[in-house]
Amino acid sequence: MNEIRLLFGRPTTEETGHLIQAIKDLQSRHGLIAQALDARLVVSEKHIQFAVEKALSALSDGRNIANDPGMEIMRYASGERQIERALAMGVSDQTRRIALVMTKVDGQEGWPDDRELCQIIEQDGESGLFDPGAVKDVFNISSQELQAVGEERMEDLVIERVALVETYR
Repeated sequence: MNEIRLLFGRPTTEETGHLIQAIKDLQSRHGLIAQALDARLVVSEKHIQFAVEKALSALSDGRNIANDPGMEIMRYASGERQIERALAMGVSDQTRRIALVMTKVDGQEGWPDDRELCQIIEQDGESGLFDPGAVKDVFNISSQELQAVGEERMEDLVIERVALVETYR
């Protein structure tokens, strides 16, 4: 199992281009994979843990669709096979809270310190603050599904979408 860190908070810049560049710089300095996601769509740490494991497995086995490991993580986290549709899970200039996903790759030692991270994210430590309506829309969860399993099982429905990414053709 890969070591993963998931941080929640406000991006330190409202300009997506600056945020993406700061994340790329962080990746290159530390030799890790990092991806920023819209925190409204991250239902749990389990959701992201599962998506990262699936994405890294796909990369390792040559089954990946995206060439960029961070984009492959976003693709799985979104439950989408198509990269263009997976971008709905990403950040934009309107994103108010992000989930910063970091995972170590072979031989990578240590994590970025708080000084480096505060250039990307103002951590609030609040996980599980997803937007049920937005999750329902982005993951195409029907009212019938929610009635069948209950809203408290939305996490399971999202994880099911992540699991099914490889079966979509």
